[in-house]
Amino acid sequence: MKSFTAQIIYRIECEGQPTDQYEEQWRLVYADDAVRALAQAREAGKQEEATFIDRQGRTMCWRMIAVKDLQPIELKNGGLLFSMVHEASVAAPLWAVG
Repeated sequence: MKSFTAQIIYRIECEGQPTDQYEEQWRLVYADDAVRALAQAREAGKQEEATFIDRQGRTMCWRMIAVKDLQPIELKNGGLLFSMVHEASVAAPLWAVG
């Protein structure tokens, strides 16, 4: 079995109408190859769709719209799970070199 990270995107709906909000989730998937990993990521994403009533009594829905990315990963101490390049400056880190 190989390990993969799957980036799953959900559209957030309020009272059946799409909002300007989306949720991005990163999930771990185990599969023999990328084709099976994608199928498992889709299934996991569909299983996590949710409908609930919020504090204002509105019906809210999370609808999976895509598996946006799928990457093989190596599960080991210090293994890379996610990386992103940013163009803007980054605030001071929570840790200090010392």
